[in-house]
Amino acid sequence: MAEGNSTVSLQSGLYAAAGILRSKMDANEYKKYILGIVFYKYLSDQQLYKLAEDAGKDDVTLDVAQKTYEENLEEGDLLEEVKNELGYMIGPEYTYAKILANANNGSFQLNQLKDAFTQLESQGSSFEGLFEDFDLYSRQLGQNLQKQTDTIVGVIKAIGKLELVNTPGDSLGDAYEFLISQFASESGKKAGEFYTPQEVSELLARLTLVGKDYSNGMTVYDPAMGSGSLLLNFKKYVPNSSRITYYGQEINTSTFNLARMNMILHRVDLANQKLRNGDTLDEDWPAEEITNFDSVVMNPPYSQKWKADKGFLDDPRFSKYGVLPPKSKADYAFLLHGFYHLKHSGAMAIVLPHGILFRGAAEGKIRQKLLEEGAIDAVIGLPANLFHSTSIPTTIVVLKKDKQDRSVLFIDASKEFEKVKTQNKLRQEDIDKILKTYEERPADVEKYAHLASFDEIKENDFNLNIPRYVDTFEPEPEIDLRDVAKELRDIDQQINENEKELVGILKELTSSDDDIMAGLQSIIEDFEEEIR
Repeated sequence: MAEGNSTVSLQSGLYAAAGILRSKMDANEYKKYILGIVFYKYLSDQQLYKLAEDAGKDDVTLDVAQKTYEENLEEGDLLEEVKNELGYMIGPEYTYAKILANANNGSFQLNQLKDAFTQLESQGSSFEGLFEDFDLYSRQLGQNLQKQTDTIVGVIKAIGKLELVNTPGDSLGDAYEFLISQFASESGKKAGEFYTPQEVSELLARLTLVGKDYSNGMTVYDPAMGSGSLLLNFKKYVPNSSRITYYGQEINTSTFNLARMNMILHRVDLANQKLRNGDTLDEDWPAEEITNFDSVVMNPPYSQKWKADKGFLDDPRFSKYGVLPPKSKADYAFLLHGFYHLKHSGAMAIVLPHGILFRGAAEGKIRQKLLEEGAIDAVIGLPANLFHSTSIPTTIVVLKKDKQDRSVLFIDASKEFEKVKTQNKLRQEDIDKILKTYEERPADVEKYAHLASFDEIKENDFNLNIPRYVDTFEPEPEIDLRDVAKELRDIDQQINENEKELVGILKELTSSDDDIMAGLQSIIEDFEEEIR
């Protein structure tokens, strides 16, 4: 099967499975059931295929692989070899093949799946807590145990039809990403907790790779990683992607677990995943391990509150700026955190609301300090309504520590997009144009880009509002006064004709009441005056 067709088949199959839960709860709730069960099936099927292969059997079905497993339970060396290679071992009674067989013959019970999850979670920190918010007995699944069981059986059977392991390339990861994007689309504002659209993720990742050669390996860091989709974009654009080490932090535990699953389903080696469930701003991380990264990318929650306690003035992430971002808006707190962890030769790209470009007070002082250091390399205006969680226009700020001057490239890409249903979407041509302009760094591109010197920015009081530097004003078309005069004459003639017609109707009225007639005439005159 061609890779494209395989991916489409997986996407449609996974999304069809989601339909079983769609009528019972909103997408932000049911996504964990679908994504969790898909993840478990992948791990289980991978183990069965590997075990059958090591037992000398090729091209087997999952049923045959399950039988092989059960026949080799006394072969300790074989099982130990598989466990060492994969990093886990699911018991024969808990494999997805066994669970599916029970679902098909009517003997499945919810505790079988619950126990299966528990067993996997007990096999080391890589799997610990993955299913902790997976409530198989939720009344949203059904009002009693039988209905809850029936619902989960339906999901197990639907997903059981799909081949998840023997898929070409990254097709499983792409299908999983598609599923996450569909849940984001249905989740509305809640999507901001876990998803950055692929087009924006691609742009952010590639902006930090311009002019870089990381074929020998690199480290990437997302301090607000959500489902991990932004980090995973580096896998597509870096040669020898197996040598990328991914660092990510996420405050929401459910979303953190989703990122862990997403990494594994994109076949990222566990040794290359350095992920943490925690509050990026309250507690700096990483602190003891590597602290400087080749690329830092981020799409943090916009203008959210944070502690901003005075103690943070001694925090090396913020201390050199002399002030803290305001408690009501953590935008610059995220930016400074990421910039602190950027390697001297690296690049950072962060998406934030436009307010960070011009707001004053503490934010203005931080912005001025960054500009004086030459840290801000580019400011890119994006279209409104790109994100499921908000319709506001946003901006990408690109930062570096090794710039040779203090110029800033401004790009206004806010008008170049495709409208897809209720969302705007960056087309590939839009992404490529932004990247080409950023790489070439021209002095001016009419109505699109401008390279501003530090002196020019200083003259603007360190205000980075894009319209100050990129003139996108479109003059109104010239008005032909002769056409306007003709249009007014036509309107006047139409009024006269309508008036004559109305007067004729009034004359036919039988009422002799002069007051009524006078009132109607007054209405006519008022109407005529208003139109004129």
